[in-house]
Amino acid sequence: GRAMAAVRDVEIDPEGTFKYILVRLQRPGGGGEQRDIVRGTGAAEFHNHIFEKVNPEMEKLGYECKCLGGGKIDHNSKDKKIRVFGLSTGYGKADHSVTVEILKKVYTDYEITWSDDKK
Repeated sequence: GRAMAAVRDVEIDPEGTFKYILVRLQRPGGGGEQRDIVRGTGAAEFHNHIFEKVNPEMEKLGYECKCLGGGKIDHNSKDKKIRVFGLSTGYGKADHSVTVEILKKVYTDYEITWSDDKK
């Protein structure tokens, strides 16, 4: 659908280290398309703060959201590097390899890596 395509794959801070979550969007009833998106910001003290912002936005567009887990992103725009690591206490660890694939769609000229390290 057009509306789902209009939802950006990635919205993260341009610089710094911050919490992120991996969110699955789907149409109510579970039928049809689904998509995973990445959201992260230093403004969020806890992972659920990010979800609490994304969820109503997506509900307005007619999607159900499910948080698949979280972690941290270290975004170095100067060196064009992104590192995905860590976990969310509340949501558990996102599949960072999935997150990296989504980030690569947007940050095409970046070196993007992930690990299960805590810091």
